[in-house]
Amino acid sequence: MIPVEAEPDVLRLPPFRYHRPGTVAEAVALMGEHAGNAMFVAGGTDLIPNMKHRLFEPGHLVALKGIGELRGIREDAGHLRIGASETLTSVATHLDVLRSFPALADAASHVAGPQLRNAGTIGGNLCLDTRCTYYNQTEFWREALGYCLKKDGTVCHVTKVGKKCVAAHSADTPPVLMTLDAVATLVGPEGVREVPVRDFFVTDGILNTLRGPGEIVTEVRIPLVSAQKKQAYAKLRQRKSIDFPLLTVAIAADIEGDGTVRSIEGVVTALGSRPRVLSGWGDTAEGHKLDDGIINELAQRAHKQCHPLENITVDPEWRRAMVPVYVRRALEKLGAA
Repeated sequence: MIPVEAEPDVLRLPPFRYHRPGTVAEAVALMGEHAGNAMFVAGGTDLIPNMKHRLFEPGHLVALKGIGELRGIREDAGHLRIGASETLTSVATHLDVLRSFPALADAASHVAGPQLRNAGTIGGNLCLDTRCTYYNQTEFWREALGYCLKKDGTVCHVTKVGKKCVAAHSADTPPVLMTLDAVATLVGPEGVREVPVRDFFVTDGILNTLRGPGEIVTEVRIPLVSAQKKQAYAKLRQRKSIDFPLLTVAIAADIEGDGTVRSIEGVVTALGSRPRVLSGWGDTAEGHKLDDGIINELAQRAHKQCHPLENITVDPEWRRAMVPVYVRRALEKLGAA
């Protein structure tokens, strides 16, 4: 007889029950029914791998992609409305997005690879879990280390203390949405509320958004007046596909016909638990043209403000050195737009 070898150890999903509600109201009700033991799932491109790593073990998954209310991209009442279940591919290729908000299309087109963009959603990218070298590992790996503050442990292995989680915000589209004054609509057991994307994130690496556990992001709304801004986006990653960002830069500016800057805002992410608005840019650039001198000054301001941590498997000093490089590239792209 040929001996039967034991099945190799593989990453399996924990047991769960899958629900497919037809409306947002049904989804919210299901979440309330299974409160504390359920999670929403849309594309599942981040949640499912995290479940295999036992970072989440919900007994119930409430699916959102079959809900028609969460789909569609359309202009309405002075805004471009994007349903939260629209895929990143749809956002990246939609003519209205490309015409009015090219930086958002650019950011969506740089998330992961094409297969994941075909499944992942704009709402999921907005609510993406923070990431860290010591968190996004298998159960076996994390147990051997002693777990971490974000999951099952009491100490942050990055800062070496247990007071604050510094897992990094790693989504591509939120920095762009912030510069465009976008607003997220959330529906939950307490009703409907709207939160500007710039106020959506908090400095908590464990739960870094204001979204409640029973709330669904139903749409993102961008004022069409923001289409008048010059926009740019730049992303640093280890490879030119698949990888999460080591740094993301989003910039939007109101520039007069002669090239004079009326207003400008830059946002960076992947450095801390929430996107960071770069301060002092208006004082530097407003009333001036984006020439080499102003661009260099803005890039150096960004460098002084950004201090990456060892929460990603790339040397933090190199990442910091790349901040002015990518800020400068985005500003040059802005000037050429």
